[in-house]
Amino acid sequence: MPVLDAKGLSCPLPVLKARKALAALELDDMLEIEATDPAAPRDFRAFCESSGHELLEATERGGSFVFRIRKRPPPNT
Repeated sequence: MPVLDAKGLSCPLPVLKARKALAALELDDMLEIEATDPAAPRDFRAFCESSGHELLEATERGGSFVFRIRKRPPPNT
């Protein structure tokens, strides 16, 4: 599973970098993101809700937020 280091980046950069990394993955692949931005938990929940990706984990570890996201197809519009 690829890991994206977004520590030290402020909103909206962690989500933008995650979006780009997810675009390079196949459906059902997972991406782990490490971020320190205090807004990251809210931002990644909103990102997954709007994009259709599955937020598998949102935890705090060693002063960083850790997110695991499974790439899913975009929601039907």
